[in-house]
Amino acid sequence: CFHVFIAINALWSFLALFFLVAFCAYKISPLLPRRFEACRVYILFQDLIRYGKTKQSLKRDDWLRVFDIPKRWFWHFYAISVGWNGLLLVLYLNFIIQHQAYPLWLTGMLDILTGVPGNDIPQLSTVLVQLLLWVHSFRRLLECLFVSVFSYGAMHLVQYMFGLGYYIMLGLTVLCCDRMEKESSTLLTQLDWRQIAGFVLFIWASLLQHQSMVLLARLRTGKSGAVETLAHRVPKGGLFELVSCPHYFAELLIYVSFSFVFRGLCLTWWLVVLYVLFNQALAGQLCHDLYISKYKSYPSHRRAFIPFVL
Repeated sequence: CFHVFIAINALWSFLALFFLVAFCAYKISPLLPRRFEACRVYILFQDLIRYGKTKQSLKRDDWLRVFDIPKRWFWHFYAISVGWNGLLLVLYLNFIIQHQAYPLWLTGMLDILTGVPGNDIPQLSTVLVQLLLWVHSFRRLLECLFVSVFSYGAMHLVQYMFGLGYYIMLGLTVLCCDRMEKESSTLLTQLDWRQIAGFVLFIWASLLQHQSMVLLARLRTGKSGAVETLAHRVPKGGLFELVSCPHYFAELLIYVSFSFVFRGLCLTWWLVVLYVLFNQALAGQLCHDLYISKYKSYPSHRRAFIPFVL
């Protein structure tokens, strides 16, 4: 599918480019004259790219606070994903087992996004990515509800609406990749080392992300597990010794693992990985800069989210 440039590729290319530009704009913003900090466009830009603890120190007009949504509502994104991507998984399994075609509404959406006719041969890569995506979403939902300790941080309404639609589009993207696969062999004979490597990477990255979320939660809880403070502290342990946001690094690795499960052949999913890279780079840099400015003794060897690189 490397030769196909279609609507779904255009969408992910735009999102990747958008967050790359946002990351570059943020990196050069400290070089601007201080008078720009009072500019409404500058403040709006900062308001749209920040959330949670990185937004709390931002000086904003009262009218911008009208669009604040509690960050603890992050679980809504994963609840949507569990329901929606669970439905798509069931529909695909129904296609494999019962040989039933997709509902017309789903076929119509995929026609618009790809312009490529449906594939009559079930793809092992597709069902594996759908399953792993559902597992990832379910784990993150449980972590949001039972592990993470949220303060009174906020996110912008635009970020909230984007998050609600993100996992819906992600599930559709998996099915778009399926349409562009041209495997003609039976389901079980499609298994190769790249899918096994992707599965192993997914497990390792998921464990890394879960460990990081637990370590973050322990900064606010006592030995009994009860919440003792909502203040921010310097995270320690695990990969926090190398980067400020190992959970963002793990998120990137999870999406890379999906590309391996697709055997590295789907350009569309590599565009998704590119988007995740720039999105997580921006979020990680914001957190990293906050830690540096807030804690004078913050370890100087730590990177933002990719060990030894960024």
